[in-house]
Amino acid sequence: MEMYIIISIVALLLGGILTWIGMRFILKSRYEAVLREAEKESEVIKKNKLLEVKEKFLHLKADLEKQVSARNSKIQSVETKLKQRELTLNQRQDELQRKNTEIDTVKENLAVQLDLVDKKKAELEKLHQKQVEQLETLSGLSAEEAKERLVESLKDEAKSNASAYISEIIEEAKMTANKEAKKIVIQSIQRVATETAIENSITVFHIESDEIKGRIIGREGRNIRALEAATGIEIVVDDTPEAIILSGFDPVRREIARLALHQLVQDGRIHPARIEEVVTKVKKQIEEEVIETGKRTVIDLGVHGLHPELIRMVGKMKYRSSYGQNLLQHARETANLCAVMASELGLNPKKAKRAGLLHDIGKVPDDEPELPHAILGMKLCEKYKEKPDICNAVGSHHDEVEMQTLLAPIVQVCDAISGARPGARREIVEAYIKRLNDLEQLALSYPGVVKTYAIQAGRELRVIVGADKIDDKDTENLSNEIAKKIQDEMTYPGQVKITVIRETRSVSYAK
Repeated sequence: MEMYIIISIVALLLGGILTWIGMRFILKSRYEAVLREAEKESEVIKKNKLLEVKEKFLHLKADLEKQVSARNSKIQSVETKLKQRELTLNQRQDELQRKNTEIDTVKENLAVQLDLVDKKKAELEKLHQKQVEQLETLSGLSAEEAKERLVESLKDEAKSNASAYISEIIEEAKMTANKEAKKIVIQSIQRVATETAIENSITVFHIESDEIKGRIIGREGRNIRALEAATGIEIVVDDTPEAIILSGFDPVRREIARLALHQLVQDGRIHPARIEEVVTKVKKQIEEEVIETGKRTVIDLGVHGLHPELIRMVGKMKYRSSYGQNLLQHARETANLCAVMASELGLNPKKAKRAGLLHDIGKVPDDEPELPHAILGMKLCEKYKEKPDICNAVGSHHDEVEMQTLLAPIVQVCDAISGARPGARREIVEAYIKRLNDLEQLALSYPGVVKTYAIQAGRELRVIVGADKIDDKDTENLSNEIAKKIQDEMTYPGQVKITVIRETRSVSYAK
């Protein structure tokens, strides 16, 4: 039994070995077949790649040959053009040589002709000298003496003609100057759009309810005293519903107080420390707004190159008033009037506008020297490198400095126009009525005056006289006397026109 098992195991081992040997033989034959096929395929691929490379080489060769042929053709065309240009240049060179030869010939001919001209000129001078000598012999005067006598006679004639012409021009200017001046002033006023701006000495601050008044006053008046001390403005809290009055003559301080109150009421925290903080902050805001206003004004007017300090002073004009007229509006209006009037007179309108804008700059200095505002404005303009004609116009617009240029009277006239126009300056009603009554009573004080009427807001006074008491000649004297008396005794803006009317009426009735 055991022998049988051993034989079986040996048989199985032999069968496995034979099987393994057969499998190895089969795998080897397959490997050799695959290797042969791979070699065949690699040969085929190699041949294909060689063919492709040959085709690409042929294509590249053909392209290069085409490029070479194209370049050769271009080179040939350029060579052809160069040859043609060379031929053209040769032809031109031949022509130039020929023309130079002709020019040389002409020069020789001209030289010969110039010699002939010089000879003839010398002969003419000899003949002229002989004729002059003959004339001097005949007249008994030398040529220099004759010239002097002729010049003297021409001078006398020219002087007489010039004096007559000058007198004619002066007479014509006297006749037309007043008319032309009125025409220019009227055109300037009509072309400038004016605004009515009236400043008061109080500002009304509106509040939502009267409860806020108590908070503004504070305990024992601490808040209101702190606010008045910080702003320099009197704060009036009375029975006026939903309003607080800020009183003061300085518009800048009133504006600071108004803005500070507005911020405190909106914030709700009202106590002395907070008041000082808000007022300081508002002062910085106002200073920035002043500079911005000055910049905007000079840009609107087209005034360039102004010193930053002058721009700041122009902005400060917004918070100043003169006789109730806003100073910045007055300066803008005067500048526009100056530009229009200068252009009508054929002067530089930009310089005139600059002088008009700066003419009242002396009213808004940081310090307060004891000088008239025109002189102070001139010194400020000189300090900040303005031109001499601008400085003179600023300093002389109230006749405190002698006028040196034509800009000065233009600024003076336009300042008067802006200040004297209707609506420019506030006038209390009682004072206005009193001025009209004073005008009428002044004219009534003269003998022969029957009635007087102050019209056109006191700018014209019409005086009616009795025809039997005053003759035509006396009416002119009366109007001059009334005008002189008004000038000496009354104060008024602009000018007052006095018209004396005398008429004779004859009335009959048909019955």
